[in-house]
Amino acid sequence: MSAIGPLVDLAEAKRFVQPFEGGAVVCDYAVSADVHALLHVEADPALRGTGAAGKFMAALVEHGRAHGLTFTPVCSYAIAWFRRHPDAADVVA
Repeated sequence: MSAIGPLVDLAEAKRFVQPFEGGAVVCDYAVSADVHALLHVEADPALRGTGAAGKFMAALVEHGRAHGLTFTPVCSYAIAWFRRHPDAADVVA
């Protein structure tokens, strides 16, 4: 599953969004002391099981690195993803 657009930070809505063929993956967040708490990651139903959420998380890590952001995973999916990807530990607060 390929993204059809870049990951975008909708800062006013406190939501990261990335479009894919068939829908989008989103992550709601809260910010405290410059750390983004990843509250909920969700893929549109048509994308579930396609790997889109994992690609979204990889794009989120790259976005964090490019913009000097750090994340605290709160959502069970985000926690599990970061556990499986120790190479992304540099963006975890």
